[in-house]
Amino acid sequence: MSKKVETIEINAVDNYGDCLDDSMNRQSTGDRIKPKGYVEVYEISDDGKKKKLHGRSNLVLYAGREWLAQRLVNLENMNVNATKDEFISWFGVGDGGVELGDPFTPTPPSIDETELKSEVGLTKTGGVAYADLRGDDYFYKGKLETIEIKPDPDNDGRYLIIEIIFRVQTSDANGKQLSEAGLFTAEDEVSPSVFHLFARVTYPSIVKTSDRQLIYKWYLYV
Repeated sequence: MSKKVETIEINAVDNYGDCLDDSMNRQSTGDRIKPKGYVEVYEISDDGKKKKLHGRSNLVLYAGREWLAQRLVNLENMNVNATKDEFISWFGVGDGGVELGDPFTPTPPSIDETELKSEVGLTKTGGVAYADLRGDDYFYKGKLETIEIKPDPDNDGRYLIIEIIFRVQTSDANGKQLSEAGLFTAEDEVSPSVFHLFARVTYPSIVKTSDRQLIYKWYLYV
């Protein structure tokens, strides 16, 4: 008499990345948990003093989450645009993050977006810190300044916080009212030609002039 073999199926679900109300504190949104983060924007004056202008939650988009799934298991998904060999390495800014006619009311990002709504050029001078040269001779992507993995005080000091810093220089995007920013993946951090939007944030407009330098601190929680 053959022995009956019992099959036990175990399903494991790991939810992570609660919504943030500031860079080190979290709150539950009540909806489906998904990767999110928080962005702080600072202005640096001529004497080096730093002033915080905005603090906003960002949205990791479907496109970014699909890319992340590939990276986690080192498996190429032919149904998505970004490849598993890409990594977060560039940023872009734009002026399409607010309501039409109201520069101080941000429009929340939509989960299915794949581009900034109205990306603006950073500089015409270029150099190793810029990429994505377009027909109007502006470079539209800037290289990230630093990426660090930091301890999370809410999770026993484990290294679960990714802090990304990038800078809009005094020579960048002058005359524009910046109200959106994005993190982009690419396969190359030297001179890539293809970029994919990972996360987007919107905020009240900041008038960019040649005497204003902006620093973005972008926190991702895993």
